[in-house]
Amino acid sequence: MLQNPDGHWRGELQGDTILESEYILLMTFLGREGEERVRKAGNYLLQQRRPDGGWANHPGGPVDINVSVKAYYALKLAGHSADEPYMRQACEEIRKAGGATKCNSYTKFYLAFLGQFPYENCAAVPPEMMFLPKWMYFNIYAMSAWTRTIIVPLSLFYAHKPIRRLPPELGIPELFLDDQFKALWPCPPTNRLFTWTNFFLAGDQIIKWFEVWGPKFIRKKAIELAKSWMLDHFRDSDGVGAIFPPIVYTIISLNCLGYAIDSPEMVYALKQLDDLMIEEADTLRLQPCFSPVWDTALSLNALALSSTEADDPAVAKATHWLLEKEVRQPGDWSLMNPDLEPGGWFFEYRNDFYPDIDDTAMVLMGLARSGSAFDNATPSATGCKEIIPPVRRGLNWLMRMQNQDGGWAAFDRDINHEILTKVPFADHNAMLDPSCPDITARVIETFAQFGIKVGHPQVDRGVEFVARTQDRRGCWIGRWGVNYLYGTWQVLIGLEAGGLDMQQPMIRRAVDWLKHVQQASGGWGETCLSYDDPSLAGTGEVTPSQTAWALAGLIAAGEANSDAVRRGVQYLIDTQNAEGNWDEPQFTGTGFPKVFYLRYHMYRLYFPLMALARYKQATGEKAATPGVNYAWPTTLPMRR
Repeated sequence: MLQNPDGHWRGELQGDTILESEYILLMTFLGREGEERVRKAGNYLLQQRRPDGGWANHPGGPVDINVSVKAYYALKLAGHSADEPYMRQACEEIRKAGGATKCNSYTKFYLAFLGQFPYENCAAVPPEMMFLPKWMYFNIYAMSAWTRTIIVPLSLFYAHKPIRRLPPELGIPELFLDDQFKALWPCPPTNRLFTWTNFFLAGDQIIKWFEVWGPKFIRKKAIELAKSWMLDHFRDSDGVGAIFPPIVYTIISLNCLGYAIDSPEMVYALKQLDDLMIEEADTLRLQPCFSPVWDTALSLNALALSSTEADDPAVAKATHWLLEKEVRQPGDWSLMNPDLEPGGWFFEYRNDFYPDIDDTAMVLMGLARSGSAFDNATPSATGCKEIIPPVRRGLNWLMRMQNQDGGWAAFDRDINHEILTKVPFADHNAMLDPSCPDITARVIETFAQFGIKVGHPQVDRGVEFVARTQDRRGCWIGRWGVNYLYGTWQVLIGLEAGGLDMQQPMIRRAVDWLKHVQQASGGWGETCLSYDDPSLAGTGEVTPSQTAWALAGLIAAGEANSDAVRRGVQYLIDTQNAEGNWDEPQFTGTGFPKVFYLRYHMYRLYFPLMALARYKQATGEKAATPGVNYAWPTTLPMRR
């Protein structure tokens, strides 16, 4: 079995080659570019190269300038000569794409700490942001949680502006079309004079002037605040935010702050990086983070939908493991919601500052469907079952994290100040954490497992948000999975579970769209490029996970006996391999749309299993839903 002895599941989480490239660049900064691991990471980079040169941010994608510049430079630092045919070819592709000055802010910082780009031309990330109070429009808590965990360590790095000087032969002037050391804007200004982009560019220049001429005690105090924040977020976490980018920036920042390589803080930070590595034969690759709570919750849902009993050892161990991971301490989210009791679940092994709405919803559904959300020993007078305290807390936390627009986001409430996307360092397309249809529908589906359905005011507001965000073609965009297939699937099963009439026009438009994009093989597939070009929605190589999503959505809409569903089910049956799994090399998970995509190695297993189980239930007998007797209030106040 794939299940670990303690009850959890975790598949590999695969990103693009920026992970291996940034690892090599970091090791070079630390003076460790000669290590065997660096050579192996270089070998992996070479394997992932596009046939015509350059690197993409997902399999089959076009050359990506940021991914390619980092990969080229990493290979050069790992000992690959610029005269090699594959290096010359990659260089040519990078130059055709506009050269290294076209990279985003985060790539430029990597080039800057190795002396290949001036800090003066990088976006300012001043630690003085730590002074800004939470009530201001711009402050670190007005950013998405993942951006906050990146920006605070990066501000320490930026304040010190470290450089490791390398020999000229390890430079990359060949990747620039012009002199990279001449004065450049951090990002291009707009042609119109009075825009938010130009406003923030002017602010960037003021900050840089202040760094030279302003009083030094202010910067010193800001560094202390950022340092304290970063070190505090080591607690109960596998690195700041438990994700790769802030782990790297933490290591650089600790180096800047004078922490020795054998200090407890540096040992801790380097261990988090080492834990993400996968060494195989002569290659090394890194994961962006771990996904055990997510994989376990989805596996539990798949087993429960497949009628696996709650007392089955696999189910029992999984539920016990998940309940042990409940968050019971305040986190960043609580600063804007001080009266809300901690609850919920995170994504990784340890990340107590950042429970997220998506994982919490999926865990609660898994616990409900397996029967583990209820206290079997204390049925009420009506014969219904009591909800156990962790589930009660999780539901309350979800309910109170609803945004003002009626939807739900990933980590926080109302992180939707669109103006902040114009800040020069916001070019990673992930500055905000707005409501999205897929998470909103998942929360609605979760509440439905506990009898909270259409007619409850906050569910109704969620349904209204989903209705407003439907694409004119009938589909919904997917924020956390690729893409319109993911969003449309989740909306359909969420609304059906929530008790919406599935004959409504918006539902029938979604059904028509899913049938329209079904491919000749009977399956469905969608490329990551549909984020860049919405006309590609629902088109791409067929994959098991995306086929499963489309099937589940159609089944929820009452189409279980349709020809489209029968053909889709047959596709899954025909493509299942001898091990019971499916093959899926494509990336169907989304990190940051247009920037970073993911391949969850277990998506090819538990999503097809769920779809087939739903098909069996829809064409046979449905399992009974456990009853509950918790009296939810008709509404809960929104506190800011």
